[in-house]
Amino acid sequence: MGDNFDAPAGAATNTAIGRGKSGGGAEASAAGREDDALMAAFIAGSSDAFDQLFESYKQPLFGFFWRRVGERGLAEELTQDTFVAVIRAARRYRPQATFRAWLFAIAFRILRAHRRRAAFRATFFGSPPAHQEPASNSSLEAQLLVREALGKLDRIDREILLLREFEQLSYDEIAGVLGAAVNTVRSRLFRARQALREVLSASAPAAVAALKTQEEHP
Repeated sequence: MGDNFDAPAGAATNTAIGRGKSGGGAEASAAGREDDALMAAFIAGSSDAFDQLFESYKQPLFGFFWRRVGERGLAEELTQDTFVAVIRAARRYRPQATFRAWLFAIAFRILRAHRRRAAFRATFFGSPPAHQEPASNSSLEAQLLVREALGKLDRIDREILLLREFEQLSYDEIAGVLGAAVNTVRSRLFRARQALREVLSASAPAAVAALKTQEEHP
């Protein structure tokens, strides 16, 4: 597996995931069928099939972790851990939902395990200072502002918002990742968008405008 990761460009903008934007449609369906075929080939012994999946999803997974832990090296490590878990769980894979939803469910479990370990270390050994990259330009400052605002949201609301707006999972996929009802995902996403807009309203009008646009075109 390669290790060439790039930090997500812009914390307040949507980024496509895998080979196409989620939300149904022929392109997303075709990508899902291709992923299923690659998983079947990998299970049958094709390392090339796994390499293709890795190349397609390494950057979206890195973005998933980077937005939550804010540290490049740690995000890379958790991304690698997720692919290791995929290898170990491959023979249990069944194409009932999308591959991407299955993959992000694994990533979410990896993230929760990391948080439990971090909480344990903080309780018994003390916490090292949080890593902060220097704010060298306005773009990075905006990213840090949005990250701080996201941190003030309810934990589940925050995860739903990130999975929808940044990882661009569908409502059904988010429900599968979090084990929630689709209607719950919809209502909590609306609540999260409203709360984030209120937090940002005084200091980030451009980000608020972007959130309004996303609400009008979910």
